[in-house]
Amino acid sequence: MPRFSRAELESFRDARVPDLLPHPGQDLRLLFVGINPGLWTAATQTHFAHPVNRFYPALLAAGVITRPIDPAAGMSEKDREHLRGRGIGISNLAHRATARADELSKEELRAGAEVLTALVIERRPRVVAVAGITAYRTAFGLPKAILGRQPTTLGEAELWVVPNPSGLNAHETVASLAQAYGAAARAAGVIS
Repeated sequence: MPRFSRAELESFRDARVPDLLPHPGQDLRLLFVGINPGLWTAATQTHFAHPVNRFYPALLAAGVITRPIDPAAGMSEKDREHLRGRGIGISNLAHRATARADELSKEELRAGAEVLTALVIERRPRVVAVAGITAYRTAFGLPKAILGRQPTTLGEAELWVVPNPSGLNAHETVASLAQAYGAAARAAGVIS
């Protein structure tokens, strides 16, 4: 695993990380949507890459992926193909890298919701799972939204809000994240 100095990480501020999506013609069953890339994610060009982020351990525990993925050094092409082959994509509400999600403005999140909606209409996932209730509430103007399946769709996709896997979200565990991510994956047909 690489070690980055604070200065090295800061050099990735405002960088972008491209969406990880199945190739055209491949089925997109489940689109996970993070809040925005962190600096470690930008440095490695790999979503949810920070060493204490619990996204991939939770996916493995839920059976959403069938082998461990350690993204901290950057995801391998084999890892990316494993996700694509299972019909899984990853995007973000905001694409600008920051040290913390609270550095994003409400306007950025709202604009990101519009871009996400266009992506969903274009790529037609079965399920969209937004990882972060506070960001979801802000982005979609729904201050009373709760975790879980939402009463509305996004495009034609079933819409879920799941807990953020960041290590900063201390009251979630790999097990609780796996439960939430597994529910969305079952709805998408990724796992039975």
